Amino acid sequence: MALFGIRRLLTILLIIIRFRLDQLIDVTRLPSWLCILLRFGPWRLVPAPQHNRGARLRLALEALGPVFIKFGQQLSTRRDLLPDDVADELAKLQDQVPPFSNEQARTLIESALGKPVEELFGHFETQPLASASVAQVHAATLNNGQQVVVKVIRPDIQRTIEKDIRLLYSIARLVQHYLPDGRRLRPVEVVEDYELTILDELDLQREGANTSQLRRNFADSDLLYVPEVYWDYTRRNVLVMERIEGIPVTDVAALNAQNTDMKRLAERGVEIFFTQVFRDSFFHADMHPGNIFVSRKHPERPQYIAIDCAIIGSLSDSDQYYLARNLLAIFQRNYREVAELHIECGWVPPHTRVREFESAIRSVCEPVFEKPLAEISFGQLLVYLFSTARRFEMEVQPSLVLLQKTLLNIEGLGRQLYPELNLWDTAKPFLEHWLRDRYSPQSMFKRVSHRLPGWLEQLPNLPEQLLEGPRRPIEMPVPNTDIEHLERQLQQEKRSYRWRVLGIVLIGASLMQAELAHWSPHTLALGALGLLVLALK
Repeated sequence: MALFGIRRLLTILLIIIRFRLDQLIDVTRLPSWLCILLRFGPWRLVPAPQHNRGARLRLALEALGPVFIKFGQQLSTRRDLLPDDVADELAKLQDQVPPFSNEQARTLIESALGKPVEELFGHFETQPLASASVAQVHAATLNNGQQVVVKVIRPDIQRTIEKDIRLLYSIARLVQHYLPDGRRLRPVEVVEDYELTILDELDLQREGANTSQLRRNFADSDLLYVPEVYWDYTRRNVLVMERIEGIPVTDVAALNAQNTDMKRLAERGVEIFFTQVFRDSFFHADMHPGNIFVSRKHPERPQYIAIDCAIIGSLSDSDQYYLARNLLAIFQRNYREVAELHIECGWVPPHTRVREFESAIRSVCEPVFEKPLAEISFGQLLVYLFSTARRFEMEVQPSLVLLQKTLLNIEGLGRQLYPELNLWDTAKPFLEHWLRDRYSPQSMFKRVSHRLPGWLEQLPNLPEQLLEGPRRPIEMPVPNTDIEHLERQLQQEKRSYRWRVLGIVLIGASLMQAELAHWSPHTLALGALGLLVLALK
């Protein structure tokens, strides 16, 4: 293993020299010994390729193989860390890898499912439909005639990935320590994100579960179709699912040939994204063009088809709420509210100076809003906002990075299909409706009802708790002058506690009454009174 590591490291160094990546480093800010080594090393005799810096980095990652290609793809999503020219080049990385042999594929399938391929399938295509860094896909037919695809994880890929990830961590630490912008680029954090993503992709049962959930979320929807997973044929390293027929979303000529409503198709892509993020808090986070197709049915009401649900994003309730309010405030140019929301939701530290943060946000957003609204990049605006917030110690969460990446993909795809797409026209009504609905009485009662079983479980203990109130043991002696203050504080807490219990009881009673006798004005009034008591306790 150590020998493999040394050989792999030498390979990496040779490729760095071949593409003269050393020229991308500002040597003036490096330690003197490293500066001398880079200035006078023998690799300076190697001529530099006639490409820009982003292309040279992309070509180097392609030469290093599938694990590094996948890493470059992941890195391209971190536009909050990279210059645009580098991120654009890395986004071009194609995950095309030579397939492994048919014999290996059959052996893996038979080992996982415990039967010969001939028994499992009525027909099995030996030539793969597609081959990528982690898995390859074969077409097949079940014994009942159902057309399916069989996804198989590459043999020994986990061992290769683990070794390359260890090397990536070593390189990341060197970059963080020695490069001028090393700390700002957070290379170790990027490798950690990549490790989580690629290890998740190795578990096809997880991908199958994501696919089933997304399919359930859009059951009977004319917006999005998700293929069915066949669980009897699915294991950790083998996934069998329905084979879909559709037009690749980038095949504009074929879409136009069947008279697809391109404006509606682009708008529906935006609607699907916001529905996944805000209605379901479960969004497909790898919606690049290779994973999206368009159904051949109903071109006047085009329906998307999504595959490859290995990477899924999710937001907490609070992140959903603050994101919706942030987006609305940004487009209303209410920068003060944007700054306050970032502090309120904990995205930046509480000691952040609001005026200073507000000014930084204004300086980023105002130039963007000088463009016509239809030309504003929603996703890019988020990138600028997150980059600005980093200066104020914002720790960008992986879920927000996935959201930003997915929005950029959807937006770019939508404008490719329909260049005049105005993302805001679709997004604004959706966000406003979502915020109104979130605080409607029905929605509030629904959220409270989820907690009701836990509250009812505590009801038998309420009489004792109401009489005794909260207890606060005082273990240290206190000065006599503070005793009266502590007694007043304890009495106040007891009163507050009892009001809280009363509010919960009122809400519980309204929900039980609604369950028994359906909704009525009295039921709503009782629940509203309970909410008011909780708010004013």
